[in-house]
Amino acid sequence: MTSRPRRPSPRLASALRPPRFTGRLHDARTATAVGRWLGLAFAVCFVTGLLSHYLQQPPDWLADHLPARPTWGYRLTQGLHVATGLAAIVLLLVKLWAVYPRLFVWPPVRSVRHTLERLSVAVLVAAAVFQVLSGLLNIAEWYPWPFSFVPVHFAVAWIAAGSVLLHIVVKAPEIRTHWSRRSTGTLGLPAEDVHDRRSLLIGMGAAVGAVTLTTVGQSFTPLKTFDLLAPRHPDHGTQGLPVNRTAAAAGVAARDLGAWRLEVTGPRPYTLTLDALRALPLARVRLPIACVEGWSVLAEWDGVRVRDLVARAGGRPGHSALRVTSLEVSGSYRVTEMGATYADDPLTLLALALNGRTLSLDHGFPARMIAPNRPGVLQTKWVHRLEVL
Repeated sequence: MTSRPRRPSPRLASALRPPRFTGRLHDARTATAVGRWLGLAFAVCFVTGLLSHYLQQPPDWLADHLPARPTWGYRLTQGLHVATGLAAIVLLLVKLWAVYPRLFVWPPVRSVRHTLERLSVAVLVAAAVFQVLSGLLNIAEWYPWPFSFVPVHFAVAWIAAGSVLLHIVVKAPEIRTHWSRRSTGTLGLPAEDVHDRRSLLIGMGAAVGAVTLTTVGQSFTPLKTFDLLAPRHPDHGTQGLPVNRTAAAAGVAARDLGAWRLEVTGPRPYTLTLDALRALPLARVRLPIACVEGWSVLAEWDGVRVRDLVARAGGRPGHSALRVTSLEVSGSYRVTEMGATYADDPLTLLALALNGRTLSLDHGFPARMIAPNRPGVLQTKWVHRLEVL
């Protein structure tokens, strides 16, 4: 006697059945409306991210031609980069909410073209999520991964940009159909969807506005009163400026600075004590210091013009680059290079004082670099050696 095969229980059958989505806003019109703003945010992030990367790590052919003006250039572009990156987190979440039912389409692939389309979307989503989350953790200076953030973030940015362009090309007919507001009526969508969609978009805009208002004050100081969620406040820190890397973290101790000397190498090398450096003609400049994490502050700096130090060592005005070495024990930016345009700019100083007071140890005592339109990680602290190249 043979037994009949047992049918799966109703509960198991229900669990195996592909989910059904009845919400009307999980549609192409909503995805297109959100995608316009998300695409704009990604475009701004990509362009400003390229500027930041090439200012930090310029190729040899570009290093001596990077512009030192406008003085607030990096402050603006990096502030935009971080602000739009934070806004993109909200936009990306809404976009994924609008399209996630398509992840459960059955069958999962219907043709070769459909397979390639789904693979491209998978790459796009993975790259986009990685970029916004890794950028957020970088702002908080938390790195729970084994790789170096800068080169990986830069490489994935190109993958994300290429995926976005491919997605736009593949979805161009659908995007065109749903781009304008008039498409709602022509497509015969229910009238009540218009109000629901408008409410969703208004809520999304309010969330983006709230995130921006409570974080952008770290770089746009007129709004610093509302700087509640950003990890840095422009007024909090030693001498009125935030500090990313303290002297203790860099392995620099005050007791080791008693015999400090500034070494300047070149055709005519020389050495200066701190008193001898202070005895040279000093200049005062008002420049922002802008960090890659998004915060920036305008401050007054007193020090010796770098081009005067370069000229004394036999460097050629406007043609001599500079290698700057810090006292810090280790770090990716312990040794940095400054192109000829920066080194010759009259606003570029080897700073000795900040806001009228001698530099604190955390701000780079006894001497640090300050230059216009330059990332904060390259404004080297605890300088002890300058090499005229």
